Amino acid sequence: MTDVDSLNIPEDLKYTKTSEWVKVEGDVIVTGLTDFSQSELTDIVFVELPEVGKQVEANTEYGNVESVKAVADIFSPVNGEVVEVNEALQDTPELINSDCYGEGWYAKIKVSDPAQLDQLLASGPYREFLKTEDAHH
Repeated sequence: MTDVDSLNIPEDLKYTKTSEWVKVEGDVIVTGLTDFSQSELTDIVFVELPEVGKQVEANTEYGNVESVKAVADIFSPVNGEVVEVNEALQDTPELINSDCYGEGWYAKIKVSDPAQLDQLLASGPYREFLKTEDAHH
């Protein structure tokens, strides 16, 4: 089991209970998998990215990652439109393991309902959530 206290959970980001991180940049968010996700998955070997222009809905799967251990869905944190994806992950999916909050970002989404951002977790509540049983199912 992952030691939650040792995880990197930057305070300037927001989080979902499905362990995606969100960085708000005006009306666009940058999102990716958290340190918790990548450490649970271990070595990521393949990433399925959404199409640019795809309409996505909050808490709905819009891509996935495959590791040596499992395949995990990636969920959109908000309603919106995918405006950019991290093409580098096609050739080097392990960027999610080595730099999940930087080079390993997943997608950029133009937010259609900014109120949804208020429902995301700050770093403290997200860390507390990870200590519950719910986070591990």
